[in-house]
Amino acid sequence: MSSKFELIEDRLYKKIKHNVGRAIADFGLIEDGDRIAVAVSGGKDSYTLLHLLESLRRRAPVKYELLAINIDSGYPGYRTDIIEGHLREHGFDHHMEKTTHYEVIKEKRRPGSSYCSICARLKRGVLYTLAQQHGCNKLALGHHMDDFIETLLLNQFFVGSLKAMAPRMLADNGVTTVIRPLVYVEERDIIPFSRTNGFPVVCCCCPVCGVADQKRKRMKSLLSDLEREIPFVKRSLLTALANVHPRHLLDARLKK
Repeated sequence: MSSKFELIEDRLYKKIKHNVGRAIADFGLIEDGDRIAVAVSGGKDSYTLLHLLESLRRRAPVKYELLAINIDSGYPGYRTDIIEGHLREHGFDHHMEKTTHYEVIKEKRRPGSSYCSICARLKRGVLYTLAQQHGCNKLALGHHMDDFIETLLLNQFFVGSLKAMAPRMLADNGVTTVIRPLVYVEERDIIPFSRTNGFPVVCCCCPVCGVADQKRKRMKSLLSDLEREIPFVKRSLLTALANVHPRHLLDARLKK
């Protein structure tokens, strides 16, 4: 079953579609015969990813299938009915998975540690499992350009590691290939795109929604400040991730 939903094909749609198509070509994200599980949380990013992949699928020179997967972590008030209604209304094949992650997090989380990190790990594990169960060889995640850059800065500032995200990588299970087709798409384009197309955005309803991950918010603020002086700073940082000079780094392992 394919989506019957028609995106509003304005300038912003064309810009995002071009950037997603460029990422797919640059990193070989989609190949003939792929069956792709798309993680749909109910947020603006995952809706944008799902609909753009479907829009491209209709005209793509290769054949691939999409399956939207939603993980309900068990947070009180999380409106999976709205998400499923949207997927069903617009003809997407989908699977809704109910979990007890909230109870696990309450039991296992160390005082002062992040809700987001443990929640993400639990969700990712379930997504890998479901992708395999439903015959999907790839898992598409809705991380956009800002996520890549913020992760780069977070690792440098707080972890002491020169690491970000990969647009394409084999998951730890050795089976599922994770792809991030929104790598060239900025969050400031996704926000109005989501509003224009009326995506029914749903809050995750976790206990720290809106106040969690203060370090990442600090990176957002830092980038916003830098952009006032250096308008192209985000694209420059993203380009740096693809322009690495190991000879000029300090990691002794690279010398071997």
